[in-house]
Amino acid sequence: MKILIVLTYYRPHTSGLTIYAERLARGLARRGHEVTVMTSRYDRSLPLEEVQDGVRVIRVPVAFRVSKGVIMPTFGFVATRLVRAHDVVCLHLPQFDAAGVAARARLMGKPCTLTYHCDLKLPAGPFNGLVNRVVDVMNYLAGVLADRVVAYTEDFAIHSPYLSRFAHKVVVIPPPVELPPATPEEIRAFADRVGLNGRGPVIGMAARLAAEKGVEVLLEALPRILEVYPDARVLFAGQYQNVLGEEAYARRLAPLLARYQDRWTFLGVLSPKEMAAFYPNLDVIVVPSLNSTESFGLVQVEAMLCGTPSIASDLPGVRQPVLQTGMGEIVPVGDSRALAEAILRVVRNRGRYIRSREEIARRWSTEQTAEAYEALFERLLAEKALTKRQESGIL
Repeated sequence: MKILIVLTYYRPHTSGLTIYAERLARGLARRGHEVTVMTSRYDRSLPLEEVQDGVRVIRVPVAFRVSKGVIMPTFGFVATRLVRAHDVVCLHLPQFDAAGVAARARLMGKPCTLTYHCDLKLPAGPFNGLVNRVVDVMNYLAGVLADRVVAYTEDFAIHSPYLSRFAHKVVVIPPPVELPPATPEEIRAFADRVGLNGRGPVIGMAARLAAEKGVEVLLEALPRILEVYPDARVLFAGQYQNVLGEEAYARRLAPLLARYQDRWTFLGVLSPKEMAAFYPNLDVIVVPSLNSTESFGLVQVEAMLCGTPSIASDLPGVRQPVLQTGMGEIVPVGDSRALAEAILRVVRNRGRYIRSREEIARRWSTEQTAEAYEALFERLLAEKALTKRQESGIL
């Protein structure tokens, strides 16, 4: 099967969406499919075309940016060529260009799926408000034109205003989660490298320094935690400098971060192998997301695979890893006091929250996700073939 995956940003850009798409693409390639990713060349240092782990990546040149979006004048030409050359199209939203790709798939009779990762909510302002409305319209048109709409969880699908519009098309496919093993020596070496001394609990966060991630909720919870555990540490894995569109947010947090600089360590973007050593060094990971720009939080499951409990915001989808496994707690959105108390409870009673790696892996894996997409693509191809035969009068 020739599969075309289309999204605005792809690796090496780091976000839950890009990690999901990368794992899905590689998983489908491992299953013997010919997979092409069409994306933006958001960084001019990236090659226009390359092959990564059996996946062909085609990057369309970017003329200029509009907020977090990119404008690509040749996108339509490249999309027409690639949709025609593939059997199925797999779109990932939010994405301004998705409607045009879905329309091409519809006109050419190619099955088209749309995976809805989260809502797009840009910072407040007249211009960003206009951008939000335009992208909402384009996402809606993409949903109308797509054959199926994929959601991570039924919880998020029910509560999402976007997904509820297309309830008759929604298919729930759990997201791909994978993590390489780390040896005890690698885990200890990581602890030494970041200066862990075993004297206080270690709280982890793995995200971009972005407004929707709720970093300030954890910062505001720290005074209560430090009352009980003066040696507590926070390790923050992920991009924290020059995050696209988040400059004002970083400036707003700077005073609080400076106040806790001896308790808070930014690690930057870690490789998968480094993440595998990062999670076991944590007593708990937190996902204090503030809105529906987060729909699951893959890092929760990655941490759980390493025996680390999670504390997550009570948001549709985001709360599901904890609710499905019992491996942590959920807290009200934006409530720093509740987050602090939950962290203290988990640290004191950590053994109550631990589940086996095998139990977590049975629920989520890249192989299961790729297999589910493969089955969906095959069903859609069969439906298209049946419709074509019926219209030609063969049946």
